[in-house]
Amino acid sequence: MRVDGTVASDDEGGRNSGGTMDYGSAWARVKRRLRAELGEDVFASWFARLELEAVAGGTARLTVPTRFLKSWIESHYLDRVLNTFKAEVEEIARIEVGVRGTGAPVRTVATGAPKANPASGPLARLHAAGSPVPVAAVAPEPRAAEAGGDLSGTPLDARLTFASFVIGRSNALAHAAAERVANHQGEGALYNPLYLHAGVGLGKTHLLHGIGHAAREAGRRVIYLTADRFMYGFVNALKTQSALAYKERLRGIDLLILDDVQFIQGKSIQAEFGHTINALIDAGRQVVVASDRPPTELEALDERVRSRLGGGLVVEITALDEALRVSILSARLAAVRASHPGFDVSPQVASYVARAITANGRDLEGAVNRLLAHATLTGTAVTMETAESAIRDLVKNREPKRIKIEDIQKLVASRYNVSRSDILSERRTAAVVKPRQIAMYLSKVLTLRSLPEIGRRFGGRDHTTVLHAVRKIEKQIGEDSVLGDEVELLKRMLQD
Repeated sequence: MRVDGTVASDDEGGRNSGGTMDYGSAWARVKRRLRAELGEDVFASWFARLELEAVAGGTARLTVPTRFLKSWIESHYLDRVLNTFKAEVEEIARIEVGVRGTGAPVRTVATGAPKANPASGPLARLHAAGSPVPVAAVAPEPRAAEAGGDLSGTPLDARLTFASFVIGRSNALAHAAAERVANHQGEGALYNPLYLHAGVGLGKTHLLHGIGHAAREAGRRVIYLTADRFMYGFVNALKTQSALAYKERLRGIDLLILDDVQFIQGKSIQAEFGHTINALIDAGRQVVVASDRPPTELEALDERVRSRLGGGLVVEITALDEALRVSILSARLAAVRASHPGFDVSPQVASYVARAITANGRDLEGAVNRLLAHATLTGTAVTMETAESAIRDLVKNREPKRIKIEDIQKLVASRYNVSRSDILSERRTAAVVKPRQIAMYLSKVLTLRSLPEIGRRFGGRDHTTVLHAVRKIEKQIGEDSVLGDEVELLKRMLQD
């Protein structure tokens, strides 16, 4: 179900078959525009977890998981978000930003219209692969009691344990390593640091919470922090002149768990993060880190920090295979039936959903919630036809293959009989300049990296050099059909 309670359709103008505005699709377009305008780094840091909760009376209520994100977006980007949303939906006059699960006060951007009341509660967040289904449409996140005296951190979710994690081929190694670290009783640390990386909704956060629960049950002092909470804590400590106490508190624990490390921003905060990691590892304390990419691709972090993060056990959780998707979907359906005995989904429909939705576990959970909504709101059985309609946009919005700049460089170098080191070098011969510019062009077209970041990945070049290369290749493609065919072939080879 979308924000307006409707099912997706293909009608133009962002409206469904009943003529009602489809705010969910409009919000998806807003986020795509913000990503394109601000670049991948800025978008991932501040907007990836910005969600639309409700639209009422011309007011769009958005939510984020932490107060730090709320404060930053309000201070730096609120007008941009409002203007971008208004460009998609003219009736949007105000933006309100709240913190999910806290009932925190919101700030309103007014444009002359009366203020609307915010929605009655935050949407229940979707969980990573293997977590139980929250059946209610709106529910606050559960808060678990924290151990460790005055240590403060992000509360652990009581639902995200090893027992509720569904194991398959793609995550078996990560699960085994997580359990081993959580239950380690010997001297020193194990696989230090343990670094888990995966795309959205594949289960890495679930494993982090599972580690935290198991380690606390064993009597260890644990602190779990999101990158936002780490940054907020450090900035607040600086403001209150308690930075030394904050650092000592962090370094006096047995196990530090840090999620979404790719969002850590700012030189001073990154430096403190590096010092904290080094101090804990050198003292034999366990560190567990999760990100959406391997350490080598965390370009914003200092090279020494990336090296330290990659010096332990790095484990990737790969895409869900069909067998694992079926297992996750079965667990979801069983959990829903426990509280809704009349809800039934045939094996044929369940098999179709597991085959059609391949991106991540959160989309599978979203599919179950949509099927439940259909059954409870219409009072009719879930058929193959209704299932196809309910999950249509989840199927169409599958994540495209993630193309790396390194892969582009290697393919272009091979195609033009030069080495990748030639492309990254300062050489300016025609035999090197052409493939270098084509590789820069493809990096801009096929990835979400910003121009400055692409320049850094091409031997530390300035973003203006990348922009010149992109414009030159665009012009040549329009004038030279042979070159156009070459570039198109390279695109297909990279996307297949």
